[in-house]
Amino acid sequence: MALNNLRPPRGAKKPKKRVGRGPGSGHGKTATRGHKGAQSRSGYRTKRGFEGGQNPLHRRLPKRGFRNPFRVEYAVVNLDRLAEVFDAGSSVTPEVLRERGIVRNGAPVKILARGEISKPLTVRAHKFSGRAAEKIAAAGGSAEVLA
Repeated sequence: MALNNLRPPRGAKKPKKRVGRGPGSGHGKTATRGHKGAQSRSGYRTKRGFEGGQNPLHRRLPKRGFRNPFRVEYAVVNLDRLAEVFDAGSSVTPEVLRERGIVRNGAPVKILARGEISKPLTVRAHKFSGRAAEKIAAAGGSAEVLA
């Protein structure tokens, strides 16, 4: 077997159906479009979501609630995770958290108060819960809010 003698399997390649080429072709006159109606005309296009007259999916499903387009989704990091990953006296920033794989996306970072912390850390994040800031300060560290 070599590249120069590779062939598709028998029956895999079919010739293109040539429509509108006279009565002898079997696809002449109406060119497989049937008689009259929008679909027989040139330039016909179905509307997006059209299901042949059946009530379309976007109308069958209930519309509920409100989605705030200005909502900010934060990447959440808890204090117990910071305590196990970082050494005492180290500086914690969103860039360092991304490098270490603690935070995945480019979302702003919020520090929450789950767990205990006993090491003094300098934590810079976009947001802190009240208890998290208190616990960091009680451990001798500092919580700095980024703009």
